[in-house]
Amino acid sequence: MAEHRNPLRRRLRRTEPTTRRARPTGEQRVVVIGLGRFGSSLAHELMRRGWDVLGVDTDPRLVQRLSEEITHAATADCTDAMALEQLGVHDFSSAVVSIGTDVEASVMVTSNLLEAGVPNVWAKAISRQHGRILERLGAHHVVLPEHDMGERVAHLVTGRMMDFIEFDDDYALAKTSAPHVATGMPLGESRVRTKYGVTVVGIKRPGEDFTHATAETVVEPGDIIVVTGKTAAVERFAELG
Repeated sequence: MAEHRNPLRRRLRRTEPTTRRARPTGEQRVVVIGLGRFGSSLAHELMRRGWDVLGVDTDPRLVQRLSEEITHAATADCTDAMALEQLGVHDFSSAVVSIGTDVEASVMVTSNLLEAGVPNVWAKAISRQHGRILERLGAHHVVLPEHDMGERVAHLVTGRMMDFIEFDDDYALAKTSAPHVATGMPLGESRVRTKYGVTVVGIKRPGEDFTHATAETVVEPGDIIVVTGKTAAVERFAELG
């Protein structure tokens, strides 16, 4: 077993960038398993935000490509619980399983991370069924990036929304042109929340930055507003002329 352990540890040391920033706190350390398009993009963004990132993949070419761009990189098969132990994942506050189409590997790695006691395990799912399996397994967060993006773009293509985000509990946030029913009077008088079940939380006038909306805010034609509420209510409100 020792012969298997040492190469991984040497690999970790060898792939560390030569220029290092101040070490992040323990709460800012994350392991990203699977360095395809999604995983590598995530690793880069986490690095940009100042996190300590360990990237792991079974493909040495992907690992080599990212080795000088993230904090640590290692080639390992994380379906093997011993490999995760050797990588020290129990010392990380978060882990992301970003494995692509190999559902079995995704499930096995997620299970291994949970058994290792990682406090926050995020897992990418490629279908709703895959997502349900990961949820039943105990993954703390399950994401379906392709489905979520498809749904978001559908809202933008078919409606008047400029941006749309839906949350797990049937709650949504949208950026849209102000419909006429909300213009020409203070929001408190237009009774948007009572009539339409949404809350205007932000407003942007042409040439100005977004500002927080209050009951005294008067929305004018041409303003861009940010509204929140139940998904169906937000969709209906954004479609008003």
